[in-house]
Amino acid sequence: MDINFEYYKIFYFAAKYGNITKAAAALRSSQPNVTRVMKLLESQLNCGLFIREARGISLTEEGKLLYSHVEIACRHLLNAQEALCRQDSLGQGTVEIGATETALHLFLLEALPGFKLEYPGIKIKIHNHSTRETLKSLAGGRLDLAVITTPFQASKPLSWEKALDFKEILVGGTHYAGLGETPLKLEEVKKYPWVGLGRESATYHLYKDFFIEHMIDMEPDMEVATSDLMLPLIENNLGIGFVPEKLALPLLKEGSLVQIQIDCQVPGRSIQIVSDTERGRSLAAETFYKYLKKQTIHNQDRRETLE
Repeated sequence: MDINFEYYKIFYFAAKYGNITKAAAALRSSQPNVTRVMKLLESQLNCGLFIREARGISLTEEGKLLYSHVEIACRHLLNAQEALCRQDSLGQGTVEIGATETALHLFLLEALPGFKLEYPGIKIKIHNHSTRETLKSLAGGRLDLAVITTPFQASKPLSWEKALDFKEILVGGTHYAGLGETPLKLEEVKKYPWVGLGRESATYHLYKDFFIEHMIDMEPDMEVATSDLMLPLIENNLGIGFVPEKLALPLLKEGSLVQIQIDCQVPGRSIQIVSDTERGRSLAAETFYKYLKKQTIHNQDRRETLE
């Protein structure tokens, strides 16, 4: 089936805006021409793609299936076009990043201010989802890069590079101050309510496996969707939990949290920069990627100096 690619481009804009008039304006075309092309495309594909409504258009199930593929292809081509047009004006464009809460707070928030100072014309869009959803979006072409925490499962063409290691510690609110006096045996932790991430998260399985390795069956008494919700719950004495040491330090210093020592090593974790090796990056995305790599080297040098 030989269908003019321009038809798919027009379909992409019509589906994106959900309105023929807006699509025509974005394409610098006319409403009758967009309507004509959509009818031709439906005829050639032998299925309906749009449902015409009073306030615009919506996609049929066939239209949604087609859009899931056309969106990726059009975004790649438009990004490539943008990159080529801006070869002489590096420092422009948009970067789509997927990041988990921990990766955002421990790494990205430190890297972004310097990057924006150096490249103020580059726009940054950060999408916050679970590790699994972030990797799915990256593999599907909806993201330029992902910055996530271990553990995770990924395979080629995705590749990953370590940005930094981080340590997690067990903490509790002031009601658990007595637990900070002497190291607890791990099995004693089960006596206290545990605040943790939900079953769909990689962190849940990390600590579930950690307890199983020590012959302990442990389930969170309170589950949260994102890691930034854990500290407020723990601070308000709703349970104890494992959190990044760096994020807990301010609360430990002010006395609203206490560290609970345990008699075994907590699993090590790291933040990784993940990219798709089979997909080209726009100049803006490549610039941001190289900047993150530079930050990674800087962090390594700083750790070695401190050691």
